[in-house]
Amino acid sequence: MKKNVLIIGAGGVAKVVAHKCAQHNDELGRIAIASRNISKCQAIIDSVKAKGSLKVPADIQAFELNALDVEATKALIRDTGSQIVINVGSAFLNMSVLRACIDTGVAYLDTAIHEEPGKVCETPPWYGNYEWNHLEECKEKNITAILGVGFDPGVVNAYAALAQQQYFDRIDSIDILDVNAGSHGKYFATNFDPEINFREFTGQVWSWQDSQWTSNTMFEVKRTDDLPVVGEQNLYLTGHDEVHSLSKNLDVPNVRFWMSFGEHYINVFTVLRNLGLLSEQPVKTAEGLEVVPLKVVKAVLPDPSSLAPGYTGKTCIGDLVKGTKDGQPREVFIYNVADHEDAYAETDSQGISYTAGVPPVAAALLVARGEWDVQRMANVEELPAEPFLKALDVMGLPTRIKDEHGDRPLEL
Repeated sequence: MKKNVLIIGAGGVAKVVAHKCAQHNDELGRIAIASRNISKCQAIIDSVKAKGSLKVPADIQAFELNALDVEATKALIRDTGSQIVINVGSAFLNMSVLRACIDTGVAYLDTAIHEEPGKVCETPPWYGNYEWNHLEECKEKNITAILGVGFDPGVVNAYAALAQQQYFDRIDSIDILDVNAGSHGKYFATNFDPEINFREFTGQVWSWQDSQWTSNTMFEVKRTDDLPVVGEQNLYLTGHDEVHSLSKNLDVPNVRFWMSFGEHYINVFTVLRNLGLLSEQPVKTAEGLEVVPLKVVKAVLPDPSSLAPGYTGKTCIGDLVKGTKDGQPREVFIYNVADHEDAYAETDSQGISYTAGVPPVAAALLVARGEWDVQRMANVEELPAEPFLKALDVMGLPTRIKDEHGDRPLEL
């Protein structure tokens, strides 16, 4: 049984992870938070204490860490006695943190796919470029490494697995629909790291269609859906992490990811892209300074964690699954609705951070209990879905289902 958690990262998602770990520290044990900016770690600890989130009295420790330094990360894992590492830092850190976990024999969890700073939208399947290269090593060394266990990727992968196991004999398509119908009141901002956010949308849009990879451009393919609570929304075909594992692990010919965007976001994004300000490649200024345009844009935009106070509205994220059951066509929508104001009241964070931060803690609890301590590398759809979704139900992210029998809470 594993316990003692090291959280790497100190952004909005890390804050939610810290609050949720604190709420379950009777099972998870000691909590440590590490990032390059120790003052951000301390601010998270202050928030946890102010909200009274600790289930049992305990100290939470803050550490300064450059997680690209594998040896320093290994030393911190050992010094803190951590047996579970939740990596919610930048996606650029994944391979370094994973290496440290493999070398120290501890469990590794992350919420997004690895990225290299100088590369955007690499050849699919993206996991095959980095994470899956360590499949055999994790298996040989009995390392539990759970990839992409946020909401999307993560919870939506579990929804897909559950649909395949319980609701369909054959699945023809899985369309993951991600809608944020909230308002932060800023002229323009992203709900998570702007650098990672924009990198998702500046390259090719890869989707899995007719059992092969299909390429489109951003905002090229649009659909409109009338969804629970958030109503009618415009969604656009977008490349995303979960498509790259679901296409491999589930025998489904069509797997696509769709995200909602307002006209204002699209207009600002288009201007920034056309001006070259979303480029990840360095340029030189007239003064001879070398800068990365995308990093400059990130520096001038609001910190996503600063959006939480006053954020209103709801999110709706789920899987629209189509196929057949008992020889009859069937359509099922498995989803969650989260509220920005509720998330802030509980964790001082907005709803996007909340939906991304709760699932890795649910996964950590399952690892601590042994149910998900699988001693190999796995994507979420390869693991038992029911205990994960049951944990989420009681941790603030309940699942609902809409099908021919109506719209109701999912009973597990």
